[in-house]
Amino acid sequence: MNDFIEFVAKGLVDEPESVEVSIRERGGLTSFQLRVAEGDAGKIIGRRGATINALRALVQVGGAKSGRRVTLDLVED
Repeated sequence: MNDFIEFVAKGLVDEPESVEVSIRERGGLTSFQLRVAEGDAGKIIGRRGATINALRALVQVGGAKSGRRVTLDLVED
């Protein structure tokens, strides 16, 4: 799942070398933390949040197939 998120994010942004995905596990919930360059956050979010919501839906479906609860968070520094 980590590689999938990274692959999709790198295809959307202008600075693919700055894409980082980390994983946090808490109480049965796996949270993927996506970091991108400051100017690329809008490209990941998309118009009215459509892009990030679609990516979150795909991550949740992938997690459900493996029997895990997962989320995707865009971390802005």
